[in-house]
Amino acid sequence: MDNSSQYIFLASGLNNGEGFWIVGIKNCDENILEDEKLLDCHRKELIGNESAKDVLLAINLNVNNLLNELRNKNYLIGSPSMGISFNIPLELLENIFDFWLDIYKNQEDWEACLGLLKVRKRIPLTNLIESESLKGNSKKWAIKIETLHTYIPSSLRNDKLKDPMWE
Repeated sequence: MDNSSQYIFLASGLNNGEGFWIVGIKNCDENILEDEKLLDCHRKELIGNESAKDVLLAINLNVNNLLNELRNKNYLIGSPSMGISFNIPLELLENIFDFWLDIYKNQEDWEACLGLLKVRKRIPLTNLIESESLKGNSKKWAIKIETLHTYIPSSLRNDKLKDPMWE
């Protein structure tokens, strides 16, 4: 299997007047901003192809968890035609990007964090943290992963009640 170097990147873009964030992988020979839809590159790291795919998977799962939770809480989060909504702040995306890229450097921590992220897809980790079910590094990583999921947007919630069926 070819494990040539790839850039994993976080960039902002514009598609048909609609802004978005994107986390992706580009061949190290390509200029990330050659894509006319991309405006600015905020993070870029050269790593092996398989590593880039693993890190990208974790970042996307983290972002999807966050977006699903916000939508379940009825926050109005836009869904751009491509990429991630500009409703998510760049600082949060940079923190997610940096965390998963950094944790990948230690295989044992990576596996623990990825497992916790998969659990986080189904349930918040706060109960596990508070109940002392997690110990040592697992607890430390669970707190960090939970922090990457605690964004509350300033946008309004969609609290419109459904019309009663008897009217």
